[in-house]
Amino acid sequence: MPVPPLPDMAEVLARSARFAAHPGLRDHAELWLAWGPYARARVRAEAAQLARPSLRPTTLRAVGRTGVELARGVAPGLKEDAKRRMLDGPLEPGAAMKHLQELVRAGGPTYIKLGQFIATAQGLLPDEWVDAFGWCRDTATPLPLGLAEQIFEERFEVPLEAVFSRFETEPIGAASIGQVHAATLLDGTEVVVKVRRPGLREQFERDLRAMALAAAAGERASKAARVANLSGFVELFAEMVLEEIDFRFEALNQVELSLAAEAAGHDFATFPRPIPHLATEDVFVMTRVEGVPYTRAMEAYPDAVDGERLLTLAINATLEHMIAYGIFHGDLHAGNVLINPRGDFSLIDFGIAGRIDAEQRAATVMFLFGFGRNDQLLQLRALQAFGAVPPGADLPTLASEIEAQLMAIDPTLLTREGEFTVDRLGQALGSVIRVLARNGFSLPKELVLFFKNLLYLNGFASTLAPGTDLFGHIEPTFLYFVGKYPEELGAIMTDVL
Repeated sequence: MPVPPLPDMAEVLARSARFAAHPGLRDHAELWLAWGPYARARVRAEAAQLARPSLRPTTLRAVGRTGVELARGVAPGLKEDAKRRMLDGPLEPGAAMKHLQELVRAGGPTYIKLGQFIATAQGLLPDEWVDAFGWCRDTATPLPLGLAEQIFEERFEVPLEAVFSRFETEPIGAASIGQVHAATLLDGTEVVVKVRRPGLREQFERDLRAMALAAAAGERASKAARVANLSGFVELFAEMVLEEIDFRFEALNQVELSLAAEAAGHDFATFPRPIPHLATEDVFVMTRVEGVPYTRAMEAYPDAVDGERLLTLAINATLEHMIAYGIFHGDLHAGNVLINPRGDFSLIDFGIAGRIDAEQRAATVMFLFGFGRNDQLLQLRALQAFGAVPPGADLPTLASEIEAQLMAIDPTLLTREGEFTVDRLGQALGSVIRVLARNGFSLPKELVLFFKNLLYLNGFASTLAPGTDLFGHIEPTFLYFVGKYPEELGAIMTDVL
């Protein structure tokens, strides 16, 4: 039986009542939907080119400039270590990690972004790496006062007062890519204005070329670096960064995820709405949504928050966007998942999104079904269908390796005795990932983002529904999807069973 196709988002847009109420946005959304596939293909090609090591003059200049900046930041620590070695002998094991942290601090936005990726990869990377770069999550220096306003006025060639009745000069948030200001349009609409840091694209390109050369050198010198597939990691990182720094992708991601939520009947989730004539590559204006990060929700709205309900909705919605529509929010950390005064969700920051095709959707369903049945071989078949495991790989041997990993961590992870909490979900997924990495396989971008979202459930559940037994969610979740999408799941499961 052929794999059922995913919905055509242009057709979903044509049926949308939400977008019909904003005809100007609907017209722009049609254009963005047509633009998206070509733009993503260009980004993939550019990421592959930037991640390809080269000794051309442009790359060597990039390495030289980056090296000077890094040396300025790291040199004081190295000098101090040299003094300590002379006086006290060998350094403590954490010294190398300390210098890596110094390197990230000295490297600027690209390296801070890399540190943020590491810091949010709990379960995907070693715990000591994740812990060491936790500081990157909240590290960003605001732009000089008045620069955001200047960038907006130069981009649109109008004074602020021609567009806004109010524009807050102090940012409500600053990040490695840009910063956000609260404002009010002349018609009274409350918005946020996102402004990219000047010169950011050029700096990212230069730093990525330097990273690619460093990764190639590391792989030539170290078997561990080759096994970790550093070059593949640089290409993955480049693709995500190049999309995230172009705010037109964020506008499109907002549109598609809002359409998916509306079509799925997710009235418990609110999305910002792009202001279409104010959406460019480096400046993006969108409506403002209510809410606080879910880590503060119990304190802010104690009478409205039902943690078990929110966890069930989060699991179903995250999976439904991906399985039913082939798109999902790719960065569901606490700062991007808000709880509003009604006790529902408001989502923000759509710079990173995952997209899968119909074949990958079928592979995702297979993986989830294998995970639910605790069937490592079926999970590996799914990862092979997704492209993470090459054809011809010895799947039974890999499955045995995963089982050995689970036994070494905790035998009950394999037998699944007792409750299966989100902490254990992270350990189980981490075992799969470590076995793949040890065998030289790398996860495609969409699988990395999907696994990260599953692991973000750890923080969400521990905050709003601590001690939840995920086994109790498997059957209701499965019944929800079977009842809502019987034909699609029936066709997919015919190939699985």
